[in-house]
Amino acid sequence: MAAAGCADSTASDRTDAAASTLTKAPILVGFLNPTGGPVPQPGADTGAKAAASYINGEFGGIHGHPIEVVSCDTDTTPEKAQSCANLFVEKKVVAVMDGYNLSSSAALPALTAAQIPLVGMIPYDSVTGAKADNRVFFAAPQASFLVGALQAFQTEGKKSVTLALVDTPSSHQTIDNLLPALAKALGIDAKGIYYSPTNPNFTAVASAIAQDNPDVGGLVASPSEAVCTALVKSLRQLKYQGEIFTAACTDYIKGAPEQAAGGALYSSNWLPTAAKYAPPETQAELTLAQKYISDVPNAVPGYYAIGEFSLFATFAKAMSAATEADLTGPGVLKTLKGLKEFPSFLGPKITCGSATSPNCTTQMLLFSVQPDGTTKPVTDTWITPAPQVLSAIPGAV
Repeated sequence: MAAAGCADSTASDRTDAAASTLTKAPILVGFLNPTGGPVPQPGADTGAKAAASYINGEFGGIHGHPIEVVSCDTDTTPEKAQSCANLFVEKKVVAVMDGYNLSSSAALPALTAAQIPLVGMIPYDSVTGAKADNRVFFAAPQASFLVGALQAFQTEGKKSVTLALVDTPSSHQTIDNLLPALAKALGIDAKGIYYSPTNPNFTAVASAIAQDNPDVGGLVASPSEAVCTALVKSLRQLKYQGEIFTAACTDYIKGAPEQAAGGALYSSNWLPTAAKYAPPETQAELTLAQKYISDVPNAVPGYYAIGEFSLFATFAKAMSAATEADLTGPGVLKTLKGLKEFPSFLGPKITCGSATSPNCTTQMLLFSVQPDGTTKPVTDTWITPAPQVLSAIPGAV
């Protein structure tokens, strides 16, 4: 697997060995790798490496071509994203995979000019998620997770929530504008609070949540598994008895098992901790993803590893169903925009090509942490957030 911190480096031995059995020229795919800055997602790199090994190995490549991932490190700044975009244009990649970046919109002008589509799971950059031009995201928009979770809490009889989010420019749109609007639409009392990206004090965050004593308290999104573990422990130490909402975190269940039970978390796809509740075909996909993720040296497992693996696997599956002639930037965009009721890897069936949204679905899952450490879906099927609520948010539908 080719990797670059805005420059190429040596490919991994495993992927090179797998790709050597594929005789056609490699397909170059860019990867906005969120390794630095105040909100890194190190698990995304693990997922990308694992997926490349899978695609170039037992999946058999894409029309006999191995994929070669040109990875460029980002740090949440627009300057880094722009630099990476220039690298991808220079390397002539056919698509760029987004690793849950907060500044991916800065890469779009250069990529769009070069007819290179941006492909991801969830657009963490609200500007990227607001329009459909030259981008496709296989999972739900950010708003879906908040709307879907609030809907589920409301159904359970919960009437108040206090949620924290790291203090970044994009966070203020969520806390200051989105959360109040959603709370009003759903009839829930909701409060948002911030914590520092550079010097977070989770004892203070926990105290602020516990002081309100809401039915649900926790995180809108989390920059790391350590944040979730710290907050859960602090809340329980303060004797908070409400439901703890930990966004997409899962590792805290092992790190704080006694405090974790009864908590809630959301996901764009099925998770390994929920395997025993998943359909048989999904269980097989979870086993496959975990096998390749565990093979990555210094692997960082968790939500972002699974999510990035799902992104690459769905991309490979979709492009393998297209013609070999479509392995160009415009061809990739046309193919992905044309997906209808397509079974995504570990996710719902997706239909892409909305004129107003880059996302191929609005569906999500909400899990409840069980005493045995597993995560059980709170509903029998995928949660579909209310369209009338999402329609007020640019790019959500």
